[in-house]
Amino acid sequence: MEENLKTRLVIILGVLTAIFFISTVSSCSSAARQKSLREKEMMTRLDSEEKLSKFLQEKQSLESKLASANKALEEEKSGSDAAKKALLQEQLINQSLKDELQKVSKLKEALEIDLKEALAAKAKARK
Repeated sequence: MEENLKTRLVIILGVLTAIFFISTVSSCSSAARQKSLREKEMMTRLDSEEKLSKFLQEKQSLESKLASANKALEEEKSGSDAAKKALLQEQLINQSLKDELQKVSKLKEALEIDLKEALAAKAKARK
């Protein structure tokens, strides 16, 4: 009977050992999968952080370019406004000069007519 008990005990211990061995292998396999997944997630996070950092730098660069372009645009606008004002003043001066020229021309014509009449009267008086 003792021999029977020993065999049963050996079989039970063998089965328990096989169960523990399978459980250990399964646990190691699960841990390896979890480690692999964690490493993949870490790599994905690092790549995402690098991309984010690169995009933030590019954004800052574009914002500074935009600010300088806006500043240049404002300078161009102020220069354009100044040129428009100067052009308007020149046009007003030109118009004023044209008016003066017309007045002087009319006066000249009137003086020429008066001169002709005076010369004609003087010529009649000599005859």
